[in-house]
Amino acid sequence: MSIAEIVSSLFSFEDYGELVALLTNSLIAAALLGVVGGLISVFVMARDIPFAVHGVSELSFAGAAFALLVGFDVVGGSIAGSILAALIIGIGGARASEKNAIIGVLMPFGLGLAILFLALYDGRSASKFGLLTGQIVAITPGQILTLIVCALIVLVVLAVVWRPLLFASLDPEVARAKGVPVSGLTIVFMLVLGLAVALSVQVVGVLLVLALLITPAAAATQVSASPVWVPVLSVVFAVTASVGGILLALGSPVVPISPFVTTISFLIYLVCRVIGHRRLSSLHRRRAARAERGTEHTQSV
Repeated sequence: MSIAEIVSSLFSFEDYGELVALLTNSLIAAALLGVVGGLISVFVMARDIPFAVHGVSELSFAGAAFALLVGFDVVGGSIAGSILAALIIGIGGARASEKNAIIGVLMPFGLGLAILFLALYDGRSASKFGLLTGQIVAITPGQILTLIVCALIVLVVLAVVWRPLLFASLDPEVARAKGVPVSGLTIVFMLVLGLAVALSVQVVGVLLVLALLITPAAAATQVSASPVWVPVLSVVFAVTASVGGILLALGSPVVPISPFVTTISFLIYLVCRVIGHRRLSSLHRRRAARAERGTEHTQSV
């Protein structure tokens, strides 16, 4: 099969305009979730806790699978599992090694529970697959409303605690000495992270949640170190990946949303990595040139 045949089998843009119009609410929700993911990823990178995202996502998966099994709202089950995991990680240990140990225990436990619940579920296999790969275009208006409300809660909390949380994330020892409630902010952030994971799972699924909660800030820090521009770029990258992934998936009858979201996110990171490398190389050359001119001037004097 040629590349052209593969592409033609993957994409079919018939009735594309009608599909976009029907899923306007899903696109709005995806954009809002992109904003949440972009902002949260800044703190995930600053705190160096990408492992925690995995741990929370596994219990989020278990909560969603249990809700699917017993006939409850899947989004609600995902949120409950995420918040439970966030609380356990947030209060479970003060040192990074303790938190990593807790996360390492939670991940297989949550995954095992999820597999058990899905094995007991005898409904549509598409519902199971949606938990792994994202299902935002298939959720109900009520679930979309839940996502939007939770996203707004996350944004409000971040707006209130942004400055002290950033201080505590970058230099917790100095922040604690200055009277910043580092432990309390850690628990607050973990709860917010739990909500963000539950929301991101609806877009990219459990397996690929890192694409919205780590990659945007990782890409942004390649091209800027500004405390203003890193969050802005991170949000732009996350929204581009989430909304762009849905728009591409609408034209594909066979591929779910998550591969498109993760591919866009990866390409953004790759471009930013190249730009950052070139800027760093240029900076080194300019510094070397200035040092050489300074040496020549000293020798001439």
